[in-house]
Amino acid sequence: MERTVSDEKLEKYFRITKEALDMVKEKGFDTKRKKDAEEVLDMAQRYYSDAEHFRKKGEIVTAFAALNYAHGWLDCGARLGLFKVKDSRLFTVDDE
Repeated sequence: MERTVSDEKLEKYFRITKEALDMVKEKGFDTKRKKDAEEVLDMAQRYYSDAEHFRKKGEIVTAFAALNYAHGWLDCGARLGLFKVKDSRLFTVDDE
């Protein structure tokens, strides 16, 4: 059982979460629920920023936890249809 977060794993999750954030920004929001979508995206961005902060401080486990929260917010927005994303590689949604 793994008990540490390797630098490679952390970088992998930074890349995946950044790609998901970029896709949300590119594809846009459900216009009827734009305010909610913006709020969810804001929370994801804040957790991503926190992860960067903790990585710089050398707090790898805390950075990894913040990344998981960031991606969780993105998945929530995608699953609820707030974001116009259809990529099951990055989100818990069906591809179209």
